[in-house]
Parts: sequence; C-alpha cells; structure tokens
Amino acid sequence: MGGACGSAPRVTNGEGAADEPLPEDAEEQLSNGDGTLELSGRKMSHLPGSICTLSERLQKLYLSGTMLAELPDDLYQLHNLRTLALDANRLPELPEAVCSLPHLGRLYLGSNRLQGLPPSFAQLQSLRTLWIERNYIHHFPRVLLNMPGLRSLQMGDNRLKGLPCDMAEAMTGLRGLWLYANRLERVPKVLLRMHGLEILDLDRNRISVFPDLSVMKGLRLMSYDHNPVTTPPSVQETVTLVGEGAQEFMQEREEQRKQQEEEQLLEEQKRAQESENEKSEAVEEEEVDEEKEEQYEEEEEGGAGEYPTEDYYPEEGEDDYYPEEEEYYLEEDGYYPNEEDYYSTKRY
Repeated sequence: MGGACGSAPRVTNGEGAADEPLPEDAEEQLSNGDGTLELSGRKMSHLPGSICTLSERLQKLYLSGTMLAELPDDLYQLHNLRTLALDANRLPELPEAVCSLPHLGRLYLGSNRLQGLPPSFAQLQSLRTLWIERNYIHHFPRVLLNMPGLRSLQMGDNRLKGLPCDMAEAMTGLRGLWLYANRLERVPKVLLRMHGLEILDLDRNRISVFPDLSVMKGLRLMSYDHNPVTTPPSVQETVTLVGEGAQEFMQEREEQRKQQEEEQLLEEQKRAQESENEKSEAVEEEEVDEEKEEQYEEEEEGGAGEYPTEDYYPEEGEDDYYPEEEEYYLEEDGYYPNEEDYYSTKRY
C-alpha cells in the first residue's frame, strides 16, 4: 500500500474506503514519554498513514497480530524507531520501507509468509535482534552475513537444511541462535567455529548424532530435545542442557563436580597443614638454636675465672719457680762415672 506521510492525519486505503484515523488512545499512550505505541491484536487491514506524523516521538511500535498484509511506503519517515513488531501478520515479503529505518535495533517478523529477506536489509546496521521464526524460509538469507552486529537471531520453525560455511567469520557478534523445528539432519560444522555463541537451540530437528560441542567455549545453554539421539551431546561443564536425559546427565555432572571440589578442598587443607607443620618445625629449631646460643654465652661469661690469666704465668727469670740450671742438672763428671773405674769393677 502506498500512503502519504505528510501532515495529513488520514490516508485513503487502496479500495477507496474512508480515511483511517489513528486509534483514539494513541496520543494517550505516547504521553507517558517512553515513545511506545501498542496496537497489537487490533484488526486492521491497513496501517493508518497518519502514523508518520509521530516520527519525532515514536520509538517502539507494536503491530503484532493485526492481520496486516502491507505497510505504508513512507514508513521510513519514522527515523527514531528502535523497535518494530510485525509478527503474526500476513506479510508475503518485507516492505522496503522497513529496511530504511536507520536506528532500528529490534525487528520481529515471526509468523508471516516470508520466504527470504531483500538485499536492502543489510542497511539495518543498527539491528541487534531479529526474530523471523515460523515463516517459509528454505535457505539461510545471505544478506545476514553482512550484519556482524546482529546478536540474537531467531529462525525456528522454518525449512532450513543447513547454514553457510562462512557464517562464523561473518557474524562474529552473534550470541543467540534459535534453529528449532527446521530440517537439519546433522549439526552444521560452522557452528563449531562460532566460539562467541552462548545460546543454541536445535530442538525438533532430525539430528541423530551430535559432534563434540565442548569446543564451543562460549556456550551456556544448549537445547537438543526431540531429536533421534540416545545420549546428551558432549559440552563444557558450564553449559545447561535441555533435552531427553539432560536432567540426569546434569545431576550426575553436578555430583562429580561437588566430589572434585571436596577432594580439591581436602588436598588444599592437607597442603596447608603440611606447610603449617613445616613452619612450626622451623620455629622450634630456631628456638632451640637460640637457647643453645644463650647457654653458650652464659658459660663463657660464668667460666672466665677458671682459665689462666696473665698473672698465672710467672715472669721470666723468677727464681722461686725455675731452679738454677747448675742445681737442677748434675755436673757431667758426677753423673757419668770414670770409665776406668766402671770397667775395672766389671766381672767376666
């Protein structure tokens, strides 16, 4: 539908029907200051073109379940729009006007009749959340590979059989990926290289074997329920699993974790006790050494009078200590007998 977004508060629909005004409570909703206009559930064949007169104030526009099949061509004039909800409508394709909203951060397109996204979708570089579940998408929209800032991508309940192999390098900002109820028969290998991914939902596919997902270091939540597998996939210990056998698996994992923590705590306590014992022994040895040193010093101080002093040794030449040599030694003649007398008295 084409429609004027000038100052006119009303537009004429494609069938020449009467102009459609904005809902009566629109002004009241916007008066609270948060820029939100909630029109979800209100059946309308066309969105009133006068919506464009709210371009300066409107930041969040909810049009879920309104049965819309088209949008005004001048919707792009809502240049302050941050959130746009168009889910549960009858849109066969995404209007080009939506791709020209420069500050759009959240876009909800689920439950429509979309089969893809236009090339101009790459203009939405501010987009962080895209929900496009429950449509008729058979191939991953390659235009999304030009949006590295996208963080949350909801593509559940479509017709996907695989993912592009360059997705990991192109969508580095992606943190949550929902691919439930598609037609995947195996886990796309590219997912194993998406280390920043935190949430992965592969519920209700046709996957019979899961590879080792522990290489996905950033993963925190993994859903694999309603797939023909018999055991939970191998993941990091910090990952919460959702699926058949997941509860028992996580309970057992938790018990093992607690047991490991207890063993580690005991080992740390043991090492701490050994270290404390070594310190105590070192202190005791130091005290013993100090006691020995003190005892040695006391013995030296107390035994000083028992050792000779200078007065103990007489001065050299004192007569009363060393006798004269001539009195101490016998004269040579008196000591050795006359040789003749000695041999004359010897008898043979």
